[in-house]
Amino acid sequence: MSIKKLNLSWQDKLHEIIYEADTPAGKLFDVVLLILILASIVLVMLESVNRIDAVYHNALYIGEWIITIFFSIEYILRIITVKKPFKYILSFYGIIDFLSTIPMYISFIFAGSTALITLRALRLLRVFRILKLARYLGASNQLRDSIIASRVKIFVFLFAVLVSSVIFGTIMYLVEGEENGFTNIPKSVYWCIVTLTTVGFGDIAPQTPLGQLITSFIMILGYGIIAVPTGIVSAEYVRSSNKTDKDKAEKNIEDIKPHLNSQCCINCLAETHKDGAEFCYKCGCKLNK
Repeated sequence: MSIKKLNLSWQDKLHEIIYEADTPAGKLFDVVLLILILASIVLVMLESVNRIDAVYHNALYIGEWIITIFFSIEYILRIITVKKPFKYILSFYGIIDFLSTIPMYISFIFAGSTALITLRALRLLRVFRILKLARYLGASNQLRDSIIASRVKIFVFLFAVLVSSVIFGTIMYLVEGEENGFTNIPKSVYWCIVTLTTVGFGDIAPQTPLGQLITSFIMILGYGIIAVPTGIVSAEYVRSSNKTDKDKAEKNIEDIKPHLNSQCCINCLAETHKDGAEFCYKCGCKLNK
């Protein structure tokens, strides 16, 4: 029994360090983790520069392996310190941690796969938890909700743009012809989309006066088209903001909003619990103190 308690205590302490950021040890671990993530990305970028790789290849290679071994150990510890390992393994961060760890190992089979180490940049998303910025993500969530609420209008608009591109592309194919680079309708539609979005690669250009006149109209139309989706989302965002402000005023949420911390449930990995909470708000498991 004593051994079991000792093991649980050991797991609890590691869980607190690895998954939480409210303790000095947890903060130090997360800061070191972020530094290593940045260092690994820099190493991969430097290795891609032939002039630098030719001189420091061995040092860069050893550095990448040292960081990979650290991440491998960290990944294993994250698995063994939770009650439901597959909950972490199949989670967003779990998948990212796995993908950022295996490139060096599969490089023995597939050459050049070490470039996938840049996936570790996604692990920088943990900075929101480390710096306790999760509570300020309401604005981003509100923008996401606004885009979702506007999806039908945006789809209709994009469909209209696609139809217009096909029409104008076909017209330009008939006006300019193959001798001016408009060899077929799909290529003409491609040119129209490039022009309509004001990208203008210049690989195809109209040569006839009528074609240039139509092109001028398409370019002017492009500026208006760019503004439409922004206006749709902005209007929905303002409407959502006004509704949120009204709800806050009615319920006086700001006065009763509890302070949240980075405490992570050892069972379901839920975060942002209230200060002083003894049980997980999601699964009811007792939280570590």
